[in-house]
Parts: sequence; structure tokens; C-alpha cells
Amino acid sequence: MIQPQIFKANDIRGIIGVPEAEWDLDGVRAVGAAFVHVFDLAGAEFVMGRDMRVTGPEVADAFADGARSQGAGVVDAGLTSTDALWYASGSLGLHGVQFTASHNPADYNGVKFCLPGAAPVTADALVRLRELAMGEPLPTASDRGGYRTVDVLDGYAAHLHGLVDTTGLRPLTVVVDAGNGMAGLTTPAVLGPLGLDLVGLYLDLDGTFPNHMPNPLIPENLRDAQAAVREHGADLALVFDGDADRCFVIDERGDVVSPSIVTAMIATQELGREPGGTIVINKITSRSVNEAVDAAGGELVVSKVGHTSVKAHMAQSGAIFGGEHSAHYYFRDFWGADTGMLAALHVLAMLGHGTATMSELAAQFSGWAPSGEINSTVPAVEPVLDQVRAAFAGRGTIDEVDGITIATDDWWVNVRPSNTEPLLRLNVEARDEATMVRLRDEALAVIRGGNDE
Repeated sequence: MIQPQIFKANDIRGIIGVPEAEWDLDGVRAVGAAFVHVFDLAGAEFVMGRDMRVTGPEVADAFADGARSQGAGVVDAGLTSTDALWYASGSLGLHGVQFTASHNPADYNGVKFCLPGAAPVTADALVRLRELAMGEPLPTASDRGGYRTVDVLDGYAAHLHGLVDTTGLRPLTVVVDAGNGMAGLTTPAVLGPLGLDLVGLYLDLDGTFPNHMPNPLIPENLRDAQAAVREHGADLALVFDGDADRCFVIDERGDVVSPSIVTAMIATQELGREPGGTIVINKITSRSVNEAVDAAGGELVVSKVGHTSVKAHMAQSGAIFGGEHSAHYYFRDFWGADTGMLAALHVLAMLGHGTATMSELAAQFSGWAPSGEINSTVPAVEPVLDQVRAAFAGRGTIDEVDGITIATDDWWVNVRPSNTEPLLRLNVEARDEATMVRLRDEALAVIRGGNDE
């Protein structure tokens, strides 16, 4: 059983293992079989990993069974963060599959895919995958694919350590909140050898998420780390999402450092290493990044929101680094893929090799007032977007790279549909708080039409 809504713009994600399930193990098996046909893997191998979700082992087994029934061989990496799976794909030169629902609630599971070298799959491939998985059962291949296991954790940690100079760091106290997700596995391997005073929160793997949901975009999920920073006098906190491909940073005062500011910080460091390099951002990343890249002599490429689009732009432009507002950070030297742990190492290196505090480092790249992302449920997307166009007509340049963006030298407004939910997402930024608030409220009035939603 598969319901079509589990197929998203960048991956698969849906409720499983409960009465209101959107797919079941037979559906997972069908996706595994379809995967082999879409990517022509009969007689070849692919590598797969899974996060700590309760349904993870049976989902992985069912997918592998479906894939092997079509003649593909499975290389099973077992428990992995998503970025460790990207490492496996890159280092082994194999197609990759990660079973995860990232930050979604415990009754969800899903699949992220990549081509060899952790390269992104296309939207067309995901459409074809859906069509095959939801169609008639595929005939079994004459030769069943093989199965072997591989351990990638040590190689993953060694690869990250080779990309950032973390020698000679000053003493740092670092809070790490894994949210009972996969950073609980990768933190000891990657951060453990650095001589940091680590204060661990929820490092035990538990897919029921007994402490808080593994979604650092929601402020309440950052509160424990903020409190721990203040309690321990820590220099910063690192908060990871469930599959540990995203990392949020909290400064020594307990304040959240905007992911756009982190993007600007790392971009500046990478451009110092490779002057004139290209940086990829999405449409709603703060203009603080544009200014930092320009000041450092870099080139900027703008992508749609989402890891599939950003990874594609990374490859097409040969970019050295990319960052999104959602705390996804992409590195050319990590096969153009996103990794929260490598971003964390860069931040630790910047902090530990200098004398400034985290808040002082971040302040060097601030200067724009953001609204943050505001979601609104609407009856139909296109009529509301038409109303936004009309309301802001003639007030700035308009582009539709990702939703609608209206921009001037002093402010911008972006309204875009969600890739995964029936929502419109609003982001506004201006050079001063008053202008941002005025534009935010005006746009919300158009989007919501007087409703309180």
C-alpha cells in the first residue's frame, strides 16, 4: 500500500506502522524494486543506511528485499546519519539510499536518494519512481542480488577531520543536543577527539524522541540547549536534527545564530582559502550572505530551496560552498552534499583559533532584520500568489525562481509554496526592523485575507 502524497519534491516521507499509515512494508518493497529499474541497477550494487527510527530496521529490510528481487546488490551501512550515507556514496562511488524522515514525528519514515558521488537525483526520476512503485508489481529477476555490510563511521570521521584544521583550538565548552537522533552516533566519533569539553544532551539513539522533537527550526526544541549553555557557561551549542544533516548554532549568551549568518561565516572562510570561488544560496537566505560574499570577492549563485536543487547548482557551478536558511550546509569537498557536522567543525575552528566570542563573530555579519519563515494555510495557492503579485506590483523587481520574490535595495519579500505541506511560506527582510514589520504585516494580510490562520 502506498498513498501518492508520500512522494515529495526531494524525497519520500510518510506515516508508517500505525493504523493511519500512508504506506506499509509492501509499499516499501515496491519502492525498492522500482528504484532498481529507475536507476538501472540490476547486476550492480547500491549502498544504504538508516536512522534510529523504530521502523528503520524493517523498512530497510523491506526495501532491500524489493531491490534484490530485481537483481541489485545491497551494501548495508546500518545506522548512519544522512551525511554519513552521502560519504558512503561518495567514497564507494555507489548510488545511495538513506531511510529517514529527518525532523518529522516518530510515526514517519522515508527515503532520501543520491547518485554515485552523492550527486542529486532529478525530479523526473522521483516521478518515474512513484509511477513504477504504484503500478503493477514488477516481475522478479532471474538472479537475486547479493548482500554485504560495510562500516563507514571511522572513514566518515577521518574524512571530515581532513577538511578542517582543528589543531591548536583554545579550550572550548560545547553543548551538543542530538535530540535522540543520529548526531548521538557521530558526535563521539567526530567531536570526541578534538579535546573539547563536551556537554551532551540526548545523545542516546531513540526514535520515539522522548525529550523533544528533532526539529531545530522550531524554537521550543532549542530551549534545552540554550539553558545548558547558560548553566555550564559554554562557548556555544550545536543542535542537530534527527538525521544530523542540519546543525543549528547557539552563542554563549544562549541566543540562536541565524543559519544565514553561519553561511556568511563559512563562506568567508572558504573564500579566504580559495579566492574568487562560487557560493550557492537559496532565494530566502539573508542578504547578509550576499554582502559577505561580495566583500570576500566571491561569486554568488541563487537556487530554489531544497537540497536537490542546491546540490545540482553546486555541481553545475563548481561552487566551493553553499548554505540555506534551514541550516543545510553544502561543501564541494564533501561531494557537494550537505553535512551539519562539517559545518560544526568549521564554526568550532573559527571560534577556537581566535579570541572572539560566538556572538562577536556572528555580529560581524548581521545588519538585516529578518521576519523568519511564517506559514499560512490557504484554500488554493495560485489565486493567493496572484493577489501578492497585484499587491506589490511596481514596487520592486519581481522574479519567480522560487515562488514570488519582490525586491529593492533595502528590502525583499518572498512567498513560496511548501514542497511538502499545503502551505504558503512568507519570508521578509529589510535593513531596519520597522520596515520589515510593515512589509510582513502587509503581506500576511494579503495571504490570509483577514483570516487568523
